[in-house]
Amino acid sequence: MRFSTQTLLLQLGVVLLVVLLSGAVHAWLVYERIGDEAENQALTLARTVAADPNIREDVQAISKEEGTPPASVLAAGPLQAAAEAARIRTGALFVVITDETGLRLAHPEIARLGERVSTDPSVALAGQEITTRNTGTLGPSAGAKVPVYAPASAPSPASASDAAATPGPIVGEVSVGYSMESLSKSLAQDIVPIALTAGGALLAGVLASFLLRARLQRLTLGLEPEEISTLVHDQVAVLQGVDEGVIGIAADGRISVFNAAAARLLDLPDATGQDWATANVPGQLKQLTQPAARDAEAVELVAGGRVLVASARKAWHRKEDLGWVVMLRDRTELQQLTRQLDAVGTMSTALRAQRHEFANQLHTIAGFMSIGQHEQAKEYLARISATGPLKFPVEQAELLQDAYLQAFVGAKSVEASERGVALRIGPETLVRGHVADPQDVTTVLGNLIDNAVSAAVAGSGSERWVELELLDDASQDSGTLHIVVGDSGDGLGNLEPEEVFAEGFTTSEQPVRPGAGQGLGLALVRQLARRRGGDVRVLEAGRQGGPGAVFMATIPGVMGRASDGGAEAPTDTEAGTTMREDSSG
Repeated sequence: MRFSTQTLLLQLGVVLLVVLLSGAVHAWLVYERIGDEAENQALTLARTVAADPNIREDVQAISKEEGTPPASVLAAGPLQAAAEAARIRTGALFVVITDETGLRLAHPEIARLGERVSTDPSVALAGQEITTRNTGTLGPSAGAKVPVYAPASAPSPASASDAAATPGPIVGEVSVGYSMESLSKSLAQDIVPIALTAGGALLAGVLASFLLRARLQRLTLGLEPEEISTLVHDQVAVLQGVDEGVIGIAADGRISVFNAAAARLLDLPDATGQDWATANVPGQLKQLTQPAARDAEAVELVAGGRVLVASARKAWHRKEDLGWVVMLRDRTELQQLTRQLDAVGTMSTALRAQRHEFANQLHTIAGFMSIGQHEQAKEYLARISATGPLKFPVEQAELLQDAYLQAFVGAKSVEASERGVALRIGPETLVRGHVADPQDVTTVLGNLIDNAVSAAVAGSGSERWVELELLDDASQDSGTLHIVVGDSGDGLGNLEPEEVFAEGFTTSEQPVRPGAGQGLGLALVRQLARRRGGDVRVLEAGRQGGPGAVFMATIPGVMGRASDGGAEAPTDTEAGTTMREDSSG
């Protein structure tokens, strides 16, 4: 049996029980009230009959006689006539008069005259009035018994007041009763409203139970309690066990699910219960849940220093709209691997070109040796030793005293040279410390250089160059690296400086594709720098025909003191493979 059916039957049973108990208690109270009224009415009638002077005289006269008159004499006597008249007039079941011994002097049934009454008359004969409910020869009744006093004799003037206050001796008693069957008839007349009220209450309870059952089924989507309990356990296990962020938006616009992964990826506190329209979540997520949005749409955004891919799906249960489900996936590591592979490819290309140069140098030395020009070969070797066997096409690389920066900037210079752009280091560059956090440095520096190279390629000037200046304050505890990058491009044009930091802005000539990592570089590096307490901003917007825009980045805590020794400087290849997320802005 379904839980809703069990609930319905239980409610119907409770309503029926309450109605029956209420009706029974009400009927019993009415029955008691009618019985009390009958007893009071019987008592009043008995007092009236017992106080009649003629009846008192007749009862006293019979009590003085020897024995009890025969039934025929009593039937024709005045007591029988008076008692029957009172019974018929009031509708009582019986009006019985007895002598002081309890023998009947008046009774509705002539044959029972002269017999002893069936109920105990001792209380009334002792001078007390009493109401009773018992069963006699005429059936069950509610009645009363009242003593009959002898009429007082004529008092003397001196004792008139005392005689009037003192009743005479008890010479008999009057017993009056009303049939319980007549009481039941009265109750039957009164029970009709009770029954109608109980029936109405039962009908209202049944209707309310059916409405409650329908509401319960609607609220639980027709699921049983066991199924709901299983779903809750499964939801907790799934939502808290997956690495993807899950945000559930109910049909009324309230956030119903906000798992720990979503809070971690968005770097936000738990937003469960908040209104989706006013919640502190990125605007791109809210756009996904607009009525015009398609389920298949997905967007890339930067939040909490991470590159996220978000998608939204409309949730339905049968034909009921349950709202939206927004999924968040972290693509930071994937893009990091992609950029590392690109860096490795760049370094491989640079090393291949340098290998050819190194082979040419060896051939030159071999030529000098073969013709006996040993002194020239020696000078040539000395010159190679001074400049290094491999030479990157970057100007003033000696200003970078950190081997990691030399290797990384050198690799970028090879890549820029292949695109026809000269990468040079400005004269204000001075780096005396060592790089303590290569990943953040390459993320920021790589994005700024890539954007500058793209701007230089797209510029209208005849010369294409990118100038880089780096300055550290490794002597201080902050370990801050300052980066300034300028280019020969056409500047920002009509764009405001802050527009280039918006997600989706790109200097690439290719259109932005979801998942390609474009349009996120500048937004990512700014968030990364600000998370460390620094910033990335536009120093100069540039102009048409060059020079182009100038960007400045401040990254605290990425440089170590030169005296610390630092980590062992990475090789050229390691410098390329440690880059993360330097996707072109």
